Parts: sequence; C-alpha cells; structure tokens
Amino acid sequence: MSSESGTTTTTGNEPRMRLRDLLPNLQLGGWKPGPLNSLTDVPGVRVHTQEIFADDGAVNTGVTSILPREEWFHKACYAGMFSFNGSGEMTGSHWINETGLLYSPIVITNSFAVGAAYQGIYEYTIKAQGVTKGNVDWFLLPVVAETFDGYLNDLTQFAVKPEHIVKGLESVSSDRVREGNVGGGTGMICHFFKGGTGSSSRMVDGFDTKGEPKNYTVGVLVQANYGRPHHFRIAGVPVGSILAKEADKAAESSMAIKLARENLEKEKDRKDGSIIVIIATDAPLHPTQLQRLAKRATVGLAKVGGYGHNPSGDVFLAFSTGNEIPVQQEVDRFKTRPITVDVVDDATINALFEATADATEESIYNCLCMAETMVGNQGHRIEALPLEKVKDIMERYA
Repeated sequence: MSSESGTTTTTGNEPRMRLRDLLPNLQLGGWKPGPLNSLTDVPGVRVHTQEIFADDGAVNTGVTSILPREEWFHKACYAGMFSFNGSGEMTGSHWINETGLLYSPIVITNSFAVGAAYQGIYEYTIKAQGVTKGNVDWFLLPVVAETFDGYLNDLTQFAVKPEHIVKGLESVSSDRVREGNVGGGTGMICHFFKGGTGSSSRMVDGFDTKGEPKNYTVGVLVQANYGRPHHFRIAGVPVGSILAKEADKAAESSMAIKLARENLEKEKDRKDGSIIVIIATDAPLHPTQLQRLAKRATVGLAKVGGYGHNPSGDVFLAFSTGNEIPVQQEVDRFKTRPITVDVVDDATINALFEATADATEESIYNCLCMAETMVGNQGHRIEALPLEKVKDIMERYA
C-alpha cells in the first residue's frame, strides 16, 4: 500500500488542463475568478490532497483535508449547510445546524473511511493542542464528508487510516488545490467520465463596514461522483449527449466496450454517486445567510447536469471567515454576554449567490477536465473526458 501526493494509477496521453485553458473565450458568469481560481483564494483557507494506492491496482482512494483558518480551534467560523439529496454523510452537521458554528477541520474521503477520518481529526487535534494523556477538556465534533468510490477502489481493504488524516492536516497549504484524480476524489466518477476533485473561485465587488470599496472572495471545492452521461452540459451545450452517441456507436463495434459500459450502467443504477461541495468566503455572513449560499451550489450543479437522484448524496457546506467567534473559552455559561459581529445586508447578497453558483459549476468542469483515465479495482476502467472532442464540440456550437 502506498500513499503519495502527485502519484496516480492512470492511463492515456491526452494532456489535461482546466476548462479556462481549454476554452479561454468561454464565459462563465459575470464575476472574475481569484488569482488561483481555487478555494484557497479565500484568505486563511488551506487545503491538502493525498492519494492512496495498492500495487495490484485494487486500491485507488484518498483524502482531502481543509483547515478553515489558522486558529480554527479557538476562533470558529459561522457556517450553514444544505442537503440537496441526503443519501450521504457529513458528520458534525447536527452541531453546525444547531449553532451555526464550524470549529473543526473538514475532511472529505470515501464512504468506508468516515470512521478513520473522524478518529484522525481527533488525533491531529490532540497533537496540535498539546493534550497530555487523560486531559481532554474541550468539545469538538469532527466534520467528515464522503462519496462512494467502490467501482474503482476496493473498499473492503479500508485503506484510509487515521495517520493519513493527521498527515493531511499537518500538510495543508494555501497553494492552488490540485484537481482531478487527487485527494478524496481519487477514485470517483462523474457523468460516467473520470471525476474527482475540482475547485474555483470568484471575486465580487462590495464595501467594508466603513463604506470603503472592498472585494470579497467566494471559493468552492467539489468532490464530484455523480451523474449520467447524457445530462452533462458545458455552458448549456449538450456535450454529454453528443459524446454518449459516439460511445453508442463505438459499443456497436466492440464487445469489450459494450460490456464495460453495461457494467458501469448497472453500478450507477444501483448507486448513482454523490457530490460534496465546500464553499468558503471572507464576506461576513451569518449562519442563515451561509445556508442560503450553500443552497446556490445547487444552481451550479444543475447547470452541469446534476439532478439530485434518489441514491445520490448531494451535501453542501458554506462557511465564512469574515468573523471570529470565540469558542473553547472559559466563561460563565449562565451569565448571558453578547459579542459584536459584522453582517452583510441581505439586500446586497445577490453577487455572492451568483459567485457561488458559478464557482460550483466551474469546479465540476475543472474536476472533469483535469481527471485522467483510470484502471482500478477488478480491472474497471473509467475514461477521462476527451478534451479535444469537447473543444471541437464547443467550437461548433459557438
């Protein structure tokens, strides 16, 4: 078993690139991306992705680790959630819904690794907070989300261990998030093409509390593992339907291709897949506003072709670094004390809604464009999105 960043069990020679590099003239909403066009454009947000493989090709999985801010343990972020379809897990969600507070790392991995990730967050926190044996005097509910990678990954090996989580959280950085077959998205499938991890960001115009002009950032990270091929669209163009027709013709002349497609269709009929969307912003939003922001990820998902099918787990979490809410403090719990926070005027929130939807849409595109063909568990093969064909289709429609 090996765990390495930057290593993938993939095949194929077509160069991979993000959607803006493939289609530089494509318009994706009215707001500009941040400098990295990534979740880490939001100041203070840091991410790490790592992959886990076995020499026999059966294990293809990984972990995505996110720290919402450097002092996440003592300075909570306001947060809000939305479940578009609930056939999935995000631990810690009850407490977020109860209080509107996020003061945990966020880990995204495969469905069978939730327990290991949960323990790993605790092990990391004990280590980072310098806890001595038998002296845990704080409260923490780890946030772990998952999607199912059982077609390309042998889940029965339980390859993700708590030490992978500790390593990931100790290695987070503000670099652009790696995309494609990386992190928790290593073994994922999206619209019957190789899916995985994708990210994007948007900057919107606004004002600070003194009325001075200020730009705010919305960053998105997705772990995409959902969808049917004929539903896939890019900027409204039915790319997936066109590619599916080509695949039908190829299947007519190749029994191997036909059987592979039938096996994948059976798998997806049984368990369609899921998508986790993490949204970060430095705009000072309160929990209800962040719940509203999380709902707008559905708009971006729908633009690409997501319907929220019954067995799909489509769970979205939004958090804001715009306020620092003190937690893990020694206070008298029976003497009410207010704190002061900044809050965006609801009448001015539309740009943040649009930015969330657009960055979610582009994150999924980047996931598909950067992912590479993978041969995994039991020889199952998932093809990468054919970028040259996509470019040709888009140019014809343009």
